[in-house]
Amino acid sequence: MANQNPWPFVHLDARAVAEALSRGQDPQAVEQGTSAVLYYLYTSVPDLPVSANACLSALPLPTSADGVDRISALPSGILREIVSRLPIKDAARTAVLSKRWLPVWRDTPLVLDDTNLRPRALAGRAPVRADAPVLTAAITRVLAAHPGPFRVVYLIRSYMDGHQQQLAHWIRMLAAKGVEELVLVNRPYPIDMPLPATILNIATLTRLFIGVWKFPDTTGLPRGGCGGGATLFPHLRELIVCCVSMENRDMDFLLAGSPVLETLGIQGYKKGPLCLRLVGQRLQCVQICLSIVETITVVNAPLLERLILWNSLDGSCIRLKIDHAPKLRLLGYLEPGIHTLEMHNTVINTRKVVTPSTMAPSVKALALRLRFGVRNDAKMLPAFLGCFPNTDTLHIVSEKTFEATGKLNLKFWQENGLIKSLQSRIKGMSFCEFRGDRSELDFLKFFMKNARVLEKVDIKSAMGCFTSIDELQSKILALDPDNWASDNCTLAVYIGSVPECWNFRRGLDVSVGDPFAPY
Repeated sequence: MANQNPWPFVHLDARAVAEALSRGQDPQAVEQGTSAVLYYLYTSVPDLPVSANACLSALPLPTSADGVDRISALPSGILREIVSRLPIKDAARTAVLSKRWLPVWRDTPLVLDDTNLRPRALAGRAPVRADAPVLTAAITRVLAAHPGPFRVVYLIRSYMDGHQQQLAHWIRMLAAKGVEELVLVNRPYPIDMPLPATILNIATLTRLFIGVWKFPDTTGLPRGGCGGGATLFPHLRELIVCCVSMENRDMDFLLAGSPVLETLGIQGYKKGPLCLRLVGQRLQCVQICLSIVETITVVNAPLLERLILWNSLDGSCIRLKIDHAPKLRLLGYLEPGIHTLEMHNTVINTRKVVTPSTMAPSVKALALRLRFGVRNDAKMLPAFLGCFPNTDTLHIVSEKTFEATGKLNLKFWQENGLIKSLQSRIKGMSFCEFRGDRSELDFLKFFMKNARVLEKVDIKSAMGCFTSIDELQSKILALDPDNWASDNCTLAVYIGSVPECWNFRRGLDVSVGDPFAPY
């Protein structure tokens, strides 16, 4: 089920405006930034397992010709399954249907979404601080009334400043009543709300999503657990951290205490730069977006299949070191000039000869962001491809170059770009943000003349560069199709219609075979 459209951030109140001014910030810019945070955050929230559009019908229960209520006669397990798929209000209302239904609600692991607890008069508009007491009181009543366990709890629409005691009480109840999946978001402002340390006591969690919090200080807590050295989250399979202020030691603490973790997502990491060490016997997918990153070291991740990096902030150099990831299948976006790639203690550069010890032969899909007008960046493309010799799908995003640093013509690629995987492995390529620059065309011409097993190429233009598909196609004719190495290659071109925006949930969804594919 698709997520509901997120409620927009309306405006800063007087207190927040005063705070912004005291920090020398423009309140309007703070509003715009907060709205952007909420957009990325809400589009990253996992889908609810129940339909928000489902509702309990007021019609009489169906009966047979003899007047017997057949639905109420169903086994208790089926009745609990019905109730578990209803929004929380309707799930509670089933208790009045008949005596048969009376205990079902209390015996069913429920899905609690605070969206469904808002008064009807408020349901059609964005929340404001004045609504918070009504919503927090409703959440408290539900958590107190149901004995648990709670299958899924989404608390994502509330302003929590001024309600910190209630929040701490909720988390204590959820820990006691065995919540399995918890999505906990503080609607800013403020963006540094303390997250109660009792969050570390919910040992039943299988999924944890936290957004816009200041993480509790884990200094002094035993590594790998909280209290007595016990494992922190023994069942946690998915951890998503969005716009959370935390130290690197806190992230290390979380990872060390989650022995069965399979999916890790980090978006908008604060208090950085992030220095991440990946050690996990079960870890399969790691995605880091919109964060200030210093180093990512894949120390020992025997099941890691995808590692996704998108739009690292501040433009600083990021060291990506891969030591042991024998099943890594999908990697990107690597950015020459931004990322320094280190394979098994060897830093990859244009002067290094790629050897088996610096290769990751398991990688099948590779995504790059490349400035073709920057000579040193372009020269890294053959070096990167040499490290991943079995790449069969290549995705390239052409970054805009404001100042060219060298002439990159067809001769440049002929001298620097002869790559074994290009000739005999790559079957598909996408090229996004195409502007029709000479350097782009010369690379594509070289690519098409050497890719012998190529089957499909998709080229998507950058916004505003072409007025029609005919104009784009006329530019592509310079690629000289009669001289392509592959006789079975198809070429599709597209006019860019929307700015590129990475889909965070798609990147984490392992059922999506290639999240880099533009279409």
